[in-house]
Amino acid sequence: MKVVRKIIEIDEELCDGCGNCVPSCAEGALEIIDGKARVVADIYCDGLGACLGECPQGALNIIERQADEFDEEAVEEFLAEKKTHETTEPKIMPMVSGGCPSAQMQTFKTAAAEPAAARPGAAPAAQEAESALSHWPVQIMLVPPTAPFLKGADLLVLADCVPVAFPTLHQDFLQGKAVMMGCPKFDDAQHYIEKFAQICKVSGIQSITSVVMEVPCCSALPMIVKKGMELSGAPIPMEEVVISTRGKVIERRQVQAA
Repeated sequence: MKVVRKIIEIDEELCDGCGNCVPSCAEGALEIIDGKARVVADIYCDGLGACLGECPQGALNIIERQADEFDEEAVEEFLAEKKTHETTEPKIMPMVSGGCPSAQMQTFKTAAAEPAAARPGAAPAAQEAESALSHWPVQIMLVPPTAPFLKGADLLVLADCVPVAFPTLHQDFLQGKAVMMGCPKFDDAQHYIEKFAQICKVSGIQSITSVVMEVPCCSALPMIVKKGMELSGAPIPMEEVVISTRGKVIERRQVQAA
C-alpha cells in the first residue's frame, strides 16, 4: 500500500557513482546501477537517512512523497537472499575446459627487498626490477578468505587503478605483503564487506594497508575494508594511503583499530 512518507531521493546529476552510500544502508536499499546510486525498491528504504553523510557530492536527500510502505520482513528476506548469493565462494577448478585459470591459487618465491642489479652498461631506467608478488589470484572477487597466503599476513588492499598510476608499487608497498585488488565503483560493495569480515575473522591478518586513488569513487574502498573489519570484531592496525592521478603519495594516515 502506498502512503506519503519520508524516503531517500538521489540527484542523478550530482551522483558520481562512488558507492560510498551503499555499505551505509543496513537495509541494502541502495545499489550502484548503470554508474549511479539507486533505490532498489521503496519497500527496502526506511527513510532514516543513514546514508546521507557518506555522499561526497551531496546527491542524497530525504523527501516526503507517496511510496510503498517500508516492509521490515521484506528487507530481512532480501538481505538473506543477497547474503546467500554473495557469500558463496567460487570453487577453485583445475585448468580444464570450463574452469577459470585465474581462480587457481599459487604462491611464488620473491626476491629479497633490495634493488635489482643493473645489467652492464644499462642506464638506471633500464635496470631490471623484480616482482614482489608472492601469490595468485589477486582480485578480491577471486581470493577465498581461507587462502593460505592470507594466514598471518600483512594485507595490501589496492584500488584497481593504483598499479597503473604508481610507478614503484612493488618496491614501496607490495614487498612482503599479500595483496587484493578491486574497484569499489564497479564491484559489489556489500560482498566486499562480507569477504573482508571473513578474512579478518579467520586469517589472523596482522596489518592492513589500503591504497586508493584521489578520485571520489576510490574513497569507498578503505571504508569497505573498515566495515568488514568492524563486522569481524578483529581490531587490526590499518593505514590508508591516497595516490594522485600523477602517481604521487598525497596523504597517509593511520586508522585506529576499533
